[in-house]
Amino acid sequence: MAAGLGSSSYYDRRHRQTPALIRARRPYLFKNAVVGSAVAAFAVGVYIYTINVIGQDEFEDVKVPSAPSQPEQK
Repeated sequence: MAAGLGSSSYYDRRHRQTPALIRARRPYLFKNAVVGSAVAAFAVGVYIYTINVIGQDEFEDVKVPSAPSQPEQK
């Protein structure tokens, strides 16, 4: 049999998880959910902090060039 889902003992012929795969994943389910939630919360926190810090900038130190002069029309 070729490598892939067909030869795996963790999936049946309809590509559904077998009880063996569910048992193998069970000890890691809670830990992975906690770590995933922590990583997502950190990413959202960094994003919100960055948006707030950038939003406070008044850009007073940026020099805006004057409007270009229009050529005289004849």
